[in-house]
Amino acid sequence: MNQLPPGVDLVSTRPDATALIPDGAEARTITVTLSPGDPGAPPHRHPGPVFGYVTQGEILFELEGQPPRVIKAGESLFEPGGDTIHYVGANNLADAQSQLLVIMFAPPGTPILTVVSEEELAERKHLRFSER
Repeated sequence: MNQLPPGVDLVSTRPDATALIPDGAEARTITVTLSPGDPGAPPHRHPGPVFGYVTQGEILFELEGQPPRVIKAGESLFEPGGDTIHYVGANNLADAQSQLLVIMFAPPGTPILTVVSEEELAERKHLRFSER
């Protein structure tokens, strides 16, 4: 890779991401600010891929098929969007705010997220990561 100029850091790359971007998608830039201990949105999905960067604090993150993990300020995340369920996006800190900057690629007019029903969560329980 070419050498980057001073002050420029490559945080992450995702070579297969363009295959996941829906035709005609728009790019959306979103900030998510979570107060101390905020559990975040209930289980949901996004209409297209999501690239995220934690700008402040710590986010407890769980995506369908992956173990929960803590993403700290300066670290990034990726979600493929579409059918994949985002189970947890909580503030991992009880005493401080956390913030995430998100770039999403989605068809125009689609919601940023769609909450998944309890029935569907039960049907897809076998796809959620579990420590066996």
